[in-house]
Amino acid sequence: MSKKMVFSFKEGDGRNKHLLGGKGANLCEMTQIGLNVPPGFVISTEACLAYLDSDSDELPAGLMDEVREQMKAVEEATGKGFGDPENPLLVSVRSGSAMSMPGMMDTILNLGLNDRTLQGEIRQTGDERFGYDSYRRFIQLFGKVALGIDDELFDEEFNKVKESAHVTEDVGLSADDLKEISQRFLKVVEQATGKPFPEDPYEQLEIAVKAVFRSWMGKRAVDYRREFNITPDMANGTAVNVCTMVFGNRGNDSATGVAFTRNPATGENKLYGEYLVNAQGEDVVAGIRTPKPIDRLADEMPRMAREIEELRQKLEAHYHEVQDFEFTIERGTLYCLQTRNGKMNATAMVRTSVEMEREGLIDRRQALLRIKPEDLEQMLYPRLDPNARVTPLAQGLPASPGAASGHVVFDADRAEAEGRKGRDVILLREETKPEDIHGFFASRGILTSRGGKTSHAAVVARGMGKPCVAGAEGIHVDVMLREALVGDTVIREGDLITIDGTSGKVYLGRVPTVEADFSAELNILLGWADEAARLTVMANADTAVDADRALKYGARGIGLCRTERMFNAVERLPVVIEMIMAETAEHRRQALDKLLPMQRQDFQELFEVMAPHPVTIRLLDPPIHEFLPSEEQLRDDLQYLYRLKESVRGMEVLAGTMSLLGEAGSLPEQPVDSHQVEEAIIKKETMLKKVRALYETNPMLGHRGVRLGITFPEIYEMQIRAVLEAAMACDRKGLEVHPKIKVPQVCTAQELLFVKGIVDRVSAELEAELGHRLCFQFGTMIEVVRACMRADSLAEEAAFFSFGTNDLTQATFSFSREDAENKFLPLYNERGILQNNPFDVLDEKGVGKLMQLAVRWGREKRPDLLVGICGEHGGHPASIHFCHRIGLDYVSCSAPRIPVARLAAAHAALCEDC
Repeated sequence: MSKKMVFSFKEGDGRNKHLLGGKGANLCEMTQIGLNVPPGFVISTEACLAYLDSDSDELPAGLMDEVREQMKAVEEATGKGFGDPENPLLVSVRSGSAMSMPGMMDTILNLGLNDRTLQGEIRQTGDERFGYDSYRRFIQLFGKVALGIDDELFDEEFNKVKESAHVTEDVGLSADDLKEISQRFLKVVEQATGKPFPEDPYEQLEIAVKAVFRSWMGKRAVDYRREFNITPDMANGTAVNVCTMVFGNRGNDSATGVAFTRNPATGENKLYGEYLVNAQGEDVVAGIRTPKPIDRLADEMPRMAREIEELRQKLEAHYHEVQDFEFTIERGTLYCLQTRNGKMNATAMVRTSVEMEREGLIDRRQALLRIKPEDLEQMLYPRLDPNARVTPLAQGLPASPGAASGHVVFDADRAEAEGRKGRDVILLREETKPEDIHGFFASRGILTSRGGKTSHAAVVARGMGKPCVAGAEGIHVDVMLREALVGDTVIREGDLITIDGTSGKVYLGRVPTVEADFSAELNILLGWADEAARLTVMANADTAVDADRALKYGARGIGLCRTERMFNAVERLPVVIEMIMAETAEHRRQALDKLLPMQRQDFQELFEVMAPHPVTIRLLDPPIHEFLPSEEQLRDDLQYLYRLKESVRGMEVLAGTMSLLGEAGSLPEQPVDSHQVEEAIIKKETMLKKVRALYETNPMLGHRGVRLGITFPEIYEMQIRAVLEAAMACDRKGLEVHPKIKVPQVCTAQELLFVKGIVDRVSAELEAELGHRLCFQFGTMIEVVRACMRADSLAEEAAFFSFGTNDLTQATFSFSREDAENKFLPLYNERGILQNNPFDVLDEKGVGKLMQLAVRWGREKRPDLLVGICGEHGGHPASIHFCHRIGLDYVSCSAPRIPVARLAAAHAALCEDC
């Protein structure tokens, strides 16, 4: 027996959207719960796939036989006949896949009209104008959708008749005008196809079904599926919905409209929508006429307004979701033509989740699961006004979300100076360095022409919650001329630009933004999320200000404090440079003694803000040469100083000569002397030698992290002492604090033992002074492949593991992230070599497998081992699901990602058995 391909609305399974499409399934379900749906049937997605897979242009065998059987049932239900010239049955033919794809596929209305049935429709309705209006609509839609005729050919003829009739609105056309338009349209079809318009209704239907099936592979639909990552598992093929036509253009007691059961922009529990009197549905959607707000229906058709309100209540009570529905009123009778889950912004989704839970429509589990965690980003960053019509000037990498406008500056000092004046600035650099940090604080956003998503600019901007666009390679920055070129466009210092760190786009001028809204409903929802989640969500935060902000977002501790960020402050960098330039351990300690009270104060402020939550301090990680100027910059500086030395010496000679001539007073006072310049040259030359001595071919795999701590143990000793002295100070204040010290770039237990020796010695000294044990933990970063393989031995020394998945991903793939993202990764994704960018989405098959092994082996040695993740993946929803599955205890991410992570952690727990 052949497989059934056609289902009436009365028999189709409303839960089987993969077979019947979302629209068809809902039509079946609405019919079966007693809503007034015009009779009809659904042709399955399986029939669509069979047709598309066939080498011929023929529909699957037996399909049209099933269609004829179903059409007989519709004829019986309506008392009309398909093709009957006396009492014609007209139908709509609509697409509908398992996933809603608004406007991406095709619809045909009034199918079944021809010269004979048209006259029958006119006799039945007594309305010649209505008949010809329906006919001209059908010819144009069928011609465009089913026969592939350009819309403009019909519009041209339509406008000629409107001009001849001296009318501007379609409703002003008479029956004779519409009759003439219909005749003109029939000629357009014959001229375009070489054949007369098909008269047989079943021939029309067969052509229409094929056209709707083909629309699944149309460019619009294919592009939409690619853009929104709709895979065949989610939706494959389109169903065809054949439904009895009902008419909203039968007069002033008829109407058509589209409505939401709640406001899709705000979530307000109030009917939201638009309608038109004496119109068909396409008029509302196409904007042919300006529709009226649904509120006004109560004045024009009070009984219909009450029935639509009842329909609204029924839809929400049945679907337990906000619905987007289409309706038609024909001669005072209300019909529901379609319903689907309403597409809303994050603000509306959050509000409706909370309110629908309170109303008893959904439970808390449903309230949490109906919102995609990543959608919360809309509520957490200023974003560009979606109504702004602007064209981007350049495209870079979306490195830190949010939008900002400001005047361009090309260096951090200028940014700081302008910021102090209260001026909004965007810092535009080729790339940024740690010494630019003061410019970051003063800027509204950061734009670089080089660098990737983990470049200095990107990471620091994310930590600050500032928008950043990185790696905009179409922008050529000339710092000397203080301008940037984008094609033929010149951006000069002071010019106003807007950056969108969410999309990576750059715009000239100020683009309006919409501010973030951390609403009361969001706080309630995230409170529910925390109750449901097993994973704890912590923050990556480096200062007390960052920590305070993270708490507001709901962080329950700090999973990563990068101590090197504390060295970047303007007053500290010279001391850091002094420490780096020291040639002996004694001189290095002298500089470190100056840094110790600064670090201690930093840590104490962090502990006090976060108490009683844990604060995880990562010891110094980056190569120390990163705190020094580049070799190229130093060479340039020296060239200027050499020239200045000659100029100053010349001025000194001139001053001496003028003095001998008794005219010394006529010269301006010399701002510097040659001795000062000479001192500056010596310092710069010494620094250049140090930079060259510290040069590494591949610094990411070189002298950094624990290797630096072993080579210069006094650096790590200073930091460890600062952490524990800060904890001791908090202890004396009666504060409960939980510092955690973690060591970066570890690959062997021997490295951990070396650092642990320093920790034990310093803690013993301080505990003797305090009189009792300090409460802290010692652990390690896991970001080296060998560390994963040796997790059992590391767990003997470490109380916790913290996965640094950015470095671990680079090591696992042997990719340099910045080079990969700017060179070949997009191509890999496009060609399906890699499904995702592994620096955005955790690579479960490779990196994830290493993590899973490390967790298992570590806990075999130490069952109470605490394990978390502090890489950027800690804020990515799919990666958080993976972390939950392999038994991690916490995730840590930048503050603005915390709400996303909290909801994702709840989803992971609620969907364990999904």
